[in-house]
Amino acid sequence: MSTPGTPDGWRLLAHPLRTRILAHLRLHGGSTSAELARALGTNSGATSYHLRTLAEGGLVEDTGLGNAKTRVWALPDEDEDDLVVTRVGTDDDDPLSAQDEAWLAHDHVEHLAARAHAWVDAAPTWPLVWQEEAGLHDQAVLVDEEQLVALRSEVMRTLERYRRIGAGTPGAKRVAVTLAVHPVDRTPRS
Repeated sequence: MSTPGTPDGWRLLAHPLRTRILAHLRLHGGSTSAELARALGTNSGATSYHLRTLAEGGLVEDTGLGNAKTRVWALPDEDEDDLVVTRVGTDDDDPLSAQDEAWLAHDHVEHLAARAHAWVDAAPTWPLVWQEEAGLHDQAVLVDEEQLVALRSEVMRTLERYRRIGAGTPGAKRVAVTLAVHPVDRTPRS
């Protein structure tokens, strides 16, 4: 299996359609190449090609739920949370690896922005509680490095607790929670 952050991993994620495929599968679960093509605004031939490339690297798998003509693709269970690596800054001294990591992070931010724009446009069609509670929220906090680590860890634990809490609940909807923790100050302070 190729791992993002390695040269082979970067090559696997070097195409924007591949990162969109992974994001779609992470949010919506298993899909055929035709379903992915419709959702991502591309053609099923290109989608099939990129799915096979991702499968060769172990980032997606054929679930075996399809039929003779279609395959249902999904993320491997064990890697479901670790596919999008957008941590800018690496211990690796390879400048190309750092550039690849930065490109992937920028691509991910663009994808998140597109989803946020889509919500802004769709929000008025949703019930009032969804309009009030979903959406964009921005809160500044003052933390040192140790507190930053604790903050991120606590938020991730909370998200993990809610990950499947609505399963089987009538009216439950899948929501995407975007965590973008970054300094507000333009330059690091000593």
